[in-house]
Amino acid sequence: MSADATALIAAAQGATVFDLSRPYTTGMPQSPNHPAFRHGLDRRHGDRVRTDGGSAAADIITTGCHVGTHVDALAHVSHDGCLHGGVDATEAQLGGRFDQLGIDAMDPYVGRGVLLDVPAAAGVDRFDGGFEITSDLLEQAKGDTEIQPGDVVLVRSGWGQLWEQGDPYLGGETGVPGVGEAGAHWLAAHRPAAVGADTIAFERIAPGKGHATLPAHRVLLVEEGINIIETLDLEALAASGAGEFLLVVAPLKIVGATGAPVRPLAVVSP
Repeated sequence: MSADATALIAAAQGATVFDLSRPYTTGMPQSPNHPAFRHGLDRRHGDRVRTDGGSAAADIITTGCHVGTHVDALAHVSHDGCLHGGVDATEAQLGGRFDQLGIDAMDPYVGRGVLLDVPAAAGVDRFDGGFEITSDLLEQAKGDTEIQPGDVVLVRSGWGQLWEQGDPYLGGETGVPGVGEAGAHWLAAHRPAAVGADTIAFERIAPGKGHATLPAHRVLLVEEGINIIETLDLEALAASGAGEFLLVVAPLKIVGATGAPVRPLAVVSP
């Protein structure tokens, strides 16, 4: 084994790995704008038995690409008919998949992650539905931490605490806390490789309004070319007090898709 490989293994020993993804289960909370996740056994033990007595079970899943913890591709949102960089959205989607800016165009990420625990900085456990996370609050949560170009910035609202409750997490009547347009510009100014949040949509959702407008998506995906990670589980990571860490993000490589499931891992050194 090379000296470099030995050093990498030694550095990883004793590290704590935080799984930032949500479990995929039938009936899980999700945006009504996307096809639901479904899982079932396509073949059960005993359906077919080999001559030696062996048997195998197998599954089938169906899901939208924006269900559970997932990454939005730049092809996910258009504005005035254009994707990021002025790409014609209609032309790009001919043939039933995007010939550019799909999730397969996003390289796997292994690099520095930064957590902005905004409620903690504001002295609360979690924000109420419909609360806007402003640029001032983001700056307060950043504190002395330097956000470097190419980092991935994760924004905690505390709303993830409602995940197990199902419908309340969706915030249909209450709204959902999140970054507004000004906050999205603040994030984009730091030139991150991607941003993420603990809500289904990386947005402040007003009570009773649903996904009527998504200005943060427009700013980040269309104007700035910054991928978005949604439905993250940030509670354990925040409780650890880790503000920066090694982050691994590798969405499924679905060619021409507008997004894909992902299982982000935050590796915190001892």
